[in-house]
Amino acid sequence: MNVSIDVAWKSLNKHDEELCGDKVEILKTEDSDIVILADGMGSGVKANILATMASKILGTMFLKGEPIEEAVDTLASTLPVCKVRNVSYSTFSILQIFHSGDAYLVEFDNPGCIFVRNKQLVKIPENIREISGRKIREYRFSVQPDDCFVLMSDGTIYAGVGELLNFGWTWESMAEYTLKCVRETKSAARIAALLSQACDDLYQQRPGDDTTVAVTRVIERQIVNIFTGPPEKKADDERLMRDFMKMDGKKVVCGGTTSHIAAACLKRDMTNNDDGTKEVPPTSNIRGLDLVTEGVLTMSYAYKLLKRFDTGDIDGDFFEALDGGNGGAKLARLLLEECTELNLFVGKANNQANYDENSMFDISIRKNLVIQLKATMESLGKQVTIQYY
Repeated sequence: MNVSIDVAWKSLNKHDEELCGDKVEILKTEDSDIVILADGMGSGVKANILATMASKILGTMFLKGEPIEEAVDTLASTLPVCKVRNVSYSTFSILQIFHSGDAYLVEFDNPGCIFVRNKQLVKIPENIREISGRKIREYRFSVQPDDCFVLMSDGTIYAGVGELLNFGWTWESMAEYTLKCVRETKSAARIAALLSQACDDLYQQRPGDDTTVAVTRVIERQIVNIFTGPPEKKADDERLMRDFMKMDGKKVVCGGTTSHIAAACLKRDMTNNDDGTKEVPPTSNIRGLDLVTEGVLTMSYAYKLLKRFDTGDIDGDFFEALDGGNGGAKLARLLLEECTELNLFVGKANNQANYDENSMFDISIRKNLVIQLKATMESLGKQVTIQYY
C-alpha cells in the first residue's frame, strides 16, 4: 500500500478577534504525512502565539523522529500549566499517517478525533498514558483508502451554547453531521467548509471561541503535472514534452503557445471547446492530455480560487465559482480536490526572436503566477516541484 492524504482545514476566529487561537500545521516526511492541530489557551494574540509555539515544537520534534514522550515533555516545560485556571496553555491533536498504511494518533485535551470508514463512524481503541503529569490519549491502527478523520478544537462542541442550544453542539452531534457530509462528498475541502459553516451558523456568525476543523482523507497519491510557457530554447520543445509525458498522473497544458507546442510534439490535432466566459477563455482538446487551457487568464482565475480557500474566504459563491464549467474552475477543482503532488514544467523563453511581444508579456506574468501558485499549494498541504526549461 502507498497511501497519501487529502487535507483541508477551516478556522473561525472568536468574535471581534483578529487572530485565531488555533493553529494547524501540515508536515511531510519521507514516509508519512503529519497533521497537527494546536489550541492555545484563551483567544486573540496570546492564544495565537501559544498555539503557534506548540505546533512548531511538536512539528519540529516529530520531524526529528523524537518519541511522543520527548515532545510532550518539551512542550510541558516550555508551555507550563496556568496557575490560575490549572489548565494547559495549549492542547493538541496529532495525526500521523504513514505511506505504508500504518497510523498514529495522539490527543491532549482536544475533543476526540472523528473517524469515518465505509460511511460509518468507527471507534478506535485508545491507550491513555500519563506523560509529564498530563493524560495523553494514544492510538495506533491501520488505515485504508477513503478513511476520513476530523481533528477539532473545543470551539466546535461549544457552538450554539446558551443561544441556539442549551449546552452546545455535542461531540456526538458533530460526529453525526460529519457522517452526513462524508456521505455527500469525498472532498476534504468541502467537508471542512460544511462543518465550519455549521459551527458558524450555530454561533449565529458570532463565534464565542476560536473554532477549527481539520479534515484528512486517506487516498492514493494523486499527481498533477502542468506544462506552461515555451522553453527558453525552441530546440528544447521536444525534450520538455518527453519529460512531461513520461510522468505519472494527470497532465494539464496551460497557454496558447504552449498548447501548440504540445500538439506539434505529440503530432495530434487540437480542437476548441465552447466553454469560455467573460473572464476565462475557452478550453481545448488534445488527445492524451487531461486539460488544455489558455495561459495567464485561466491560471490567474484558478489561483484566485485557491487563494480564497487558503485564506478561509469560503461561502456559497465560492463553491458556485469552483463548480463552474470554465477552464479556470476546472483547473482549480483539479488542484484543490484531486491533487496531492503538483509538478510544474515551466518554460522561461525570453528571446523575442522566437516569440511575439504578447508572448513576452505573458511570460513575465506567468513567472510570478507560478511562484504564487507554488506557495499557495504548499500552504494547502500539497507537495510541489518546479522544473524550468
